[in-house]
Amino acid sequence: MRPRHLTFGTFGFAALSAGLLFANVAAQAPAGIAKPWTLPRTADGHPDLQGNWTNATVTPIERPAGQPTVLSKDVVARIEKGVVDRIERLAAPSDPNREAPPQGGDGSTGAAGNVGGYNNFWIDAGERVAMVNGEYRTSLIVDPPDGRVPALTPEARERQAARVKRFQQFGEYDNPENRPLAERCIASFGSNAGPPMLPNYFYNNNYTIVQTKDHVLVMTEMVHDARVIRIGKHHQHPPAHVRPWWGDSIGWWEGDTLVVETTNFHPQQIFRGASDTLKVTERLSRVDADSLLYKFTIDDPATFTRPWSGEVPFEAMTDLIYEYACHEGNYALSNVLSGERSQEKARAAAKKSPQQ
Repeated sequence: MRPRHLTFGTFGFAALSAGLLFANVAAQAPAGIAKPWTLPRTADGHPDLQGNWTNATVTPIERPAGQPTVLSKDVVARIEKGVVDRIERLAAPSDPNREAPPQGGDGSTGAAGNVGGYNNFWIDAGERVAMVNGEYRTSLIVDPPDGRVPALTPEARERQAARVKRFQQFGEYDNPENRPLAERCIASFGSNAGPPMLPNYFYNNNYTIVQTKDHVLVMTEMVHDARVIRIGKHHQHPPAHVRPWWGDSIGWWEGDTLVVETTNFHPQQIFRGASDTLKVTERLSRVDADSLLYKFTIDDPATFTRPWSGEVPFEAMTDLIYEYACHEGNYALSNVLSGERSQEKARAAAKKSPQQ
């Protein structure tokens, strides 16, 4: 079951209603009239962020050229209807008498294009335009105002060129270490687990949040990544040479908002070419009974010409989140490498053949 669409403007209305209409009379409200939403809290008095959530959306991270900041309801309705229509069309039964795709694929997008991969049955990228504060957004990035990732610094471009050169010492399929982390089932596709926690526009954009007084756990369905956040400003980040997967996260409460600062990122877990000085600040708050608002800021002067920020709605899920047993069934990696060895032998034989 796909999550239903939720709005993020209801918090302001609920708060206003609570202050003006329901003061001291909520308990006396007549039967049939809904009581104002009350922010749930844990035993230690902080907002309860626990549960299953999803950040799946069709809104891109960066704003496409020529798009306004906010879309109208009519435009959103057309976009979302187009997504649903496409899903239904691709879910239609296939012709059992259709021809097999040609060797090497037919060039189209999807499983038939490259003769393999997932068809649309397995894809759950999201069906809704992201709504924040009652606005239908055209990008998840809100600062800079153009909704785009700032330009890279000259230093960052030099690092990227050096990284490419280093990897070119080996072939793309020469060893498992040259394959992407996601293909090796080490970390989420894209930046699901983050930080920042962003949708991958593919599937499994789902999370479980668990709280205690001293820790907050964010478990990502994709590759079953788990991030443990230590709570309390008395905590300190480890020395610079200690760089765990997903960095080191320290959180604290500012009113009803959970603020998380993450540094010490693993050198192989590079977010958009960031440096080892990357700092990500996240803010997570409960907006209403069915929604969270997630804000993030990227600060890395060695990589980006300015800090940049985004806002991502998280919607409540009633579905279960299952184990993503990636590595246990990851036979593809050995097949990818052995396939390349087979092609190398074939190329060597072809070169040798004319000389015989």
